[in-house]
Amino acid sequence: MRSDRSSAPLGLKIAAAAGLAFLHLPLLLIFVYAFTTEERSYQWPPPGLTLQWFAVTWNRPDVWQALGLSLKVAAISTVIAMILGTLCAAAVSRTKFFGRETISLLVILPIALPGIITGIALRSAFNLADIPFSTWTIILGHATFCVVVVYNNAVARFRRVSGSLVEASMDLGADGFQTFRHVILPNIGTALVAGGMLAFALSFDEVIVTTFTAGQQQTLPIWMLEELVRPRQRPVTNVVAMVVVLVTLLPILAAYYLTRDGDQIAGSGK
Repeated sequence: MRSDRSSAPLGLKIAAAAGLAFLHLPLLLIFVYAFTTEERSYQWPPPGLTLQWFAVTWNRPDVWQALGLSLKVAAISTVIAMILGTLCAAAVSRTKFFGRETISLLVILPIALPGIITGIALRSAFNLADIPFSTWTIILGHATFCVVVVYNNAVARFRRVSGSLVEASMDLGADGFQTFRHVILPNIGTALVAGGMLAFALSFDEVIVTTFTAGQQQTLPIWMLEELVRPRQRPVTNVVAMVVVLVTLLPILAAYYLTRDGDQIAGSGK
């Protein structure tokens, strides 16, 4: 009996491997240079390997300050995005009203625009409103595109949940909150968690919008950019970059594993 799955051509496999290598080899170089003994220049191969830069990075207060700000901004932006994104997804997917598709487009637009356009628009708006640049201006800037990530995950899952489940819950005497807690939330929970993880990763390493909304504050990506322009200890920057890669990679992997079986939802086949 012939299998439905045919093996991919060798040329396609080679092309895929070459594409992956092109994307990830620069990241591997960052990992290697985090261990180099050379402080001020990049040599290949590295003259030697050492762990001393991890201790130096650990004892740098500016690194901890930038890391703390990035975590704070990413966490609050994610919470805002999960609330607003879920509400927008519920409104668009569960109800019909005039202009619904227009609203859906407007929600997605911030992440479709170049980051520099969003940054300039936010900076102009803050200046016109006389809002001083602070942690909250960074959070508001990040929330504009984090909402989109949560919205896309939530609206896709909402559309897979059968409306008959909600109707059956209401017929059995459940109020709106009980229906949301016991019927809707279990069906969309993994999508919300995945959207929140992606939003956190997106906020944590954002540079362009942060540049226009941060004022004098430095998130970790902004700190890295400053260190590249005026380097003090290059390997420290590579150590921090390696940490950023790992911090953003783990939520993305978790989001993938949470949503890969998204079609197995209660009531999806009814």
